[in-house]
Amino acid sequence: MPNITIGFGAILTALGLFAYFGAASDNPSMTALIPAFIGIPLIACGVVARQEKLRMHAMHFAAMLGLIGTIAAFGRAVSKLSVIITDDPTVDKRPIRLVLLTGLICIVYVAVCVRSFIVARRRRRAANG
Repeated sequence: MPNITIGFGAILTALGLFAYFGAASDNPSMTALIPAFIGIPLIACGVVARQEKLRMHAMHFAAMLGLIGTIAAFGRAVSKLSVIITDDPTVDKRPIRLVLLTGLICIVYVAVCVRSFIVARRRRRAANG
């Protein structure tokens, strides 16, 4: 699971950098880097989780970060619902699409974490007996 966490963190970091440096504006907003602000701590959690005695704590913290990212992204998307459903061709939908993509990546990560936690708990119960 640490390597999966590092992978999801790298994807979110790349998405944040793409959103910031690929912006149409000459002066992009720092909020475009929000996916990277989630991704970099996920990478750190994945690295820390490679140590067996710290794995459970690091992975639970990483899952919490993923959940916060999910809630924040989808909350932002709901607040911009009018932008999503408009037919106006002058409205830039790129930022909201990136927010939705961030939320989707985060929710998939959280689902992977939950599944991993369930499997780990079953293994511990089977080992203890």
